[in-house]
Amino acid sequence: MRITSKGQVTIPQAVREQAGLLPHTEVEFIAERDGVRIVKVRQMRRPGRGAIIVDRLRRNSGRVSMSTDQIMALTRDES
Repeated sequence: MRITSKGQVTIPQAVREQAGLLPHTEVEFIAERDGVRIVKVRQMRRPGRGAIIVDRLRRNSGRVSMSTDQIMALTRDES
């Protein structure tokens, strides 16, 4: 196997299947003394409901005309 001029190499299908490397899988290259190891990047868990709400509030912070109490009521599901 050779590395192309663009630094690309093809991972054989049998190796990809054994390692669970599907298309669009993020991988990391780890330099070791006698070579390089390729490992899958651990998937981050999806953000929870609270994190999603906080993210939305942060993105809309310049356009929100709510009081702190109203925002807190939203995060606590108080209507």
